[in-house]
Amino acid sequence: MVEDEARFGRISSVQRTWAPRGIRPTVPHQIVRESRYAYAAVAPAQGKMTTLVLPQANTAMMNLFLAQVASDFADSFVVMHVDGAGWHTSAELQVPEHIRLIVQPAYRPQLNPVEHLWDDIREKEFPHVLHESLEAVEHAVSDGLRRLAAVPDTLRSMTFFPHMRDAWTHVTELGACAG
Repeated sequence: MVEDEARFGRISSVQRTWAPRGIRPTVPHQIVRESRYAYAAVAPAQGKMTTLVLPQANTAMMNLFLAQVASDFADSFVVMHVDGAGWHTSAELQVPEHIRLIVQPAYRPQLNPVEHLWDDIREKEFPHVLHESLEAVEHAVSDGLRRLAAVPDTLRSMTFFPHMRDAWTHVTELGACAG
């Protein structure tokens, strides 16, 4: 599995947009700083995902998320690829018995395919949208996560990177030899 978190919120940031020459488009803008964190763990080979939208990104929230992953994948031994965030390596982190965390090299977000999910959600759920409340942001993030989880082939195509396919092939071959 691969895991990542992303912040979504009511944060001021105007982006470029296309408009015909001579027309200056208006874009909603707000001066607010409220956010929530989306946590996602994807099993690329299966096209399955576990997600939670939580108020913070810290060790306590990561413990909640790992408990959810452990519940959702109770019948599997989970090897989870995480980035080097402090809450992934904290001494207070409670990693369930059947989960092992592997920390990716520092400053290498391109190695984590979950980053593609965040790009997709931001592009499809948040373009030039002014959310009136933090609850509306949570709904938009949740809608995007549900949309992606509903189509395993899309999830698989976005996250099953070649190096992961190679590792999966190797692990399944070892399992066939051992079984």
